Amino acid sequence: MKNSYKILAINPGSTSTKIAVYENENLIFRETIYHSNSDLEKFDKIIDQFEYRKKIILDTIKKQNFNLNELDAVAGRGGNFKPVEGGTYKVNQKMIKDLIIGVMGHHPSNLGAIIADAIAKELGLSAYVVDPVVVDELEEYARISGMPEIERKAKSHPLNQKAVARLAAAELGGKYSDYNFVVAHMGGGISIGAHKNGRIVDINNCLDGEGTFTPERAGGLPVGTLVEMCFSGKYTIEEIKKKITGKGGLVAYLGTNDAMKVKKKIAAGDKYAKLIYETMAYQIAKDIGAAATVLKGKIDNIILTGGLAFDDVLIQWIKERVEFIAPVKVYPGEIEMQAMVQGVIRVLTGEEKLKIYN
Repeated sequence: MKNSYKILAINPGSTSTKIAVYENENLIFRETIYHSNSDLEKFDKIIDQFEYRKKIILDTIKKQNFNLNELDAVAGRGGNFKPVEGGTYKVNQKMIKDLIIGVMGHHPSNLGAIIADAIAKELGLSAYVVDPVVVDELEEYARISGMPEIERKAKSHPLNQKAVARLAAAELGGKYSDYNFVVAHMGGGISIGAHKNGRIVDINNCLDGEGTFTPERAGGLPVGTLVEMCFSGKYTIEEIKKKITGKGGLVAYLGTNDAMKVKKKIAAGDKYAKLIYETMAYQIAKDIGAAATVLKGKIDNIILTGGLAFDDVLIQWIKERVEFIAPVKVYPGEIEMQAMVQGVIRVLTGEEKLKIYN
């Protein structure tokens, strides 16, 4: 068994593609490739961006003077295929077919596995995805919504959630499966998960309107009033969906999804901006408290992560409300690229069993 592995990680987003090459834990290089609206508007569907994004990835790697033949594997961001439990999966044709169809939705992350597989095949290697966005480990209680026609689903940030939970477990001296955590990933979307012995047994579907409002999402809303709005004749279904995701939250109240701009408003004496921003912290804390009940109060750490975790004021507001539950650890930003690489290495070294998508 080898002692050293070089892995290329590919993470396509709405307006950018992140790539990185690691040798084990050591970063060799990392690049964020930005895509202009004019570049992306040429494509009718997200899947049509495949050749464009693949070419620009390979061109960027070439500029780094990195020899692709040194790679041992390629990791792609796991997109919207069928729900699976957490872990590392080898990309296969069934997965690619479901990503092209978009069985759980169409998003640029769907391109991650497809591009990774294409590059890997040209090199005679395998491609993998790690803790994809559709990780579903919900307990049965968490699936029931209150309306039989609607089942709760898990759409969140499992890659970063599980990665920071593993970090916390290592700091406590054990494995992820040894502990219970409540993890709050706080970015453009905010997901709050109850992690029970290595599984996310309950989490809000932050894409479709559950949980706290966020910089650009409305979160859970008074259902009756929302229904009246939907049937008022004033809005199309597309406009309502945009109000829920994209033009909700801080954007709706304060005209921006940029927390730094909100903080400047507050510093200038804008009391309304402070009220809205602190209310977001209030709702995050409330959802952390709800997740604590799922774990019956047996929690080793509360973990705060994501881009908003860089804001010490926001973190303090949350801590004031939740520190009585469990100690709080803060991991600002996200470690998704590193997490993808680590997942592949765990499989290559035999530490973790490879999972098969079917």
